[in-house]
Amino acid sequence: MRLLIAGWHGQIARALIEAAPSRTEIKALAAGRPALDVRDRRSIARAFSDLEPTLVINGAAYTAVDKAETDVDGAFALNRDGAGLVAQSAARRNIPVIHLSTHYVFDGTKDQPYAEGDAPSPVTVYGRSKLAGEEAVRDANPRHIILRTSWVFSSKRQTFARRVLEAAGGDGPLRIVADQHGNPTYAPHLAEAILDIAHKLAAKELGEEAWGTYHAAGTSTASWHGLAAELLAEGAKRGLHGAPLEPIASSDYPSRAPRPANAELDCAKFEATFGLRLPPWQQGAAACVERLIFEDTRLT
Repeated sequence: MRLLIAGWHGQIARALIEAAPSRTEIKALAAGRPALDVRDRRSIARAFSDLEPTLVINGAAYTAVDKAETDVDGAFALNRDGAGLVAQSAARRNIPVIHLSTHYVFDGTKDQPYAEGDAPSPVTVYGRSKLAGEEAVRDANPRHIILRTSWVFSSKRQTFARRVLEAAGGDGPLRIVADQHGNPTYAPHLAEAILDIAHKLAAKELGEEAWGTYHAAGTSTASWHGLAAELLAEGAKRGLHGAPLEPIASSDYPSRAPRPANAELDCAKFEATFGLRLPPWQQGAAACVERLIFEDTRLT
């Protein structure tokens, strides 16, 4: 299998790039701007012609949730138009596409985990652009798997886990939102699941009924405060600085784009179809801290 990973800067894309070499049956090829600009039909065509993929994973996305509120055109150009062009180009070559999406397609007001059949109702520009991207993929390529996930974290720079551990060495308590809940998802865990799906597709272990939309996220739920507490506890086991945590409400941490209070996803359909279940997010927290210490000696 020749796997094209479109986009190489995001947390999941990076995790895919790192995990793929261990799969001997998969030759992974990653491309992002300037070599591959998913907003440019000709750029996509060149990449497909040069790399000759047999499966495409679209990890290219506009993920600056707050910035998107004032950069509507930019968000939709990448998340809707780019997604549609990639899926369309894949369809012309009879290539399936795995497209990554988000819990932001829901408004977060439901009091139970969101299932795939729940009606989307995004309240942010980012969420609307990602929902439009899903629709563009469905329209362009019937051989698609759309994976919605939530609260992705990793050791990558400028992400939640690294910021928490770096801030723990400062003065005063860390004020972390405690009234939002979701499924924290460790990027390498999701990457391994995606590669498992790629393997099943290549081995023809999946039938036509596998095409569709799925929720794939870390097992069990937490608040941002709970995730931060787990990261700090894992850090303390390894000799890192600790810090007191202060739970705060979302209203105490205003943002331009509202965050869904409930980001919990029901992943039963994903498990039933693919026979896959992501590990508990706590395992991801431990692995993430271990890697952060390895990568950044300033934390110790």
